Amino acid sequence: MKRVVSRDNADFKLLKKLCHSGRDRRKSNKIVLEGAHLVDAYMQRLGLPEMVVVSESGLGVAEIAGQLQYVAGEAPVILLEDSLFSDLASLETPSGIMAVGPVPADAGMIAYDRDSVALDGVQDPGNVGSILRSAAAAGFSQVLLSSDCAHAWSPKVLRSAMGAHFLIEIHEMCDLPSFVRSFSGQVVVTEVAADRDLYAADLRTPSAWVFGSEGRGVRPDVAAAAKTHVRIPMPGSTESLNVAAAAAICLFETVRQRRN
Repeated sequence: MKRVVSRDNADFKLLKKLCHSGRDRRKSNKIVLEGAHLVDAYMQRLGLPEMVVVSESGLGVAEIAGQLQYVAGEAPVILLEDSLFSDLASLETPSGIMAVGPVPADAGMIAYDRDSVALDGVQDPGNVGSILRSAAAAGFSQVLLSSDCAHAWSPKVLRSAMGAHFLIEIHEMCDLPSFVRSFSGQVVVTEVAADRDLYAADLRTPSAWVFGSEGRGVRPDVAAAAKTHVRIPMPGSTESLNVAAAAAICLFETVRQRRN
């Protein structure tokens, strides 16, 4: 374990760039995992990270101590004074541990015949992460993101998804119009003015749910290729739902129908 006490240390400078610069993360093809839960999820699915960083106070946390025992002698561990760790952390209350590793290898070929979630211009990292989490929980193993979505592997998306990244296949920079035209099942989009109620739709066959940004919605060329348009009934006075909330409702209605 290497102890670092200076902000001029080369390792600390590198970590600060990775923690605070999306450009540096993408250039180096790295992800930053913050918190014991994310570090554990990464190690369970992908093995050892390239580097583990722990704060002095984090050493006293039983879960973190167990993780350090797991990586001991196998991956570099950097010990930071609490003040230095706080400089790296994005959480208001630092978690005490973070790890750095490579972005997982490409998910491979896109499948056109199994349940999928497609995100069209969803730019808020919290929404992207929440949808990934709901998709994994609902058993949707493939998520596609258009080029104007938030970067799937950013720290904020990783935190919001709570380990879902390591349970599903993620495809970024996707040509969604091409995907929806080629999908062999039904493509479903939500629209406030749609004639069909979500709960009246038949979702028992392979489905690709497409969710757009809250401001723009699903692009016309993508929506036009969809076979099914539904609305989420809202008896209250609000005009719309947060896209992550809407996605959770739709995905778990799919789950409900297939249980009967």
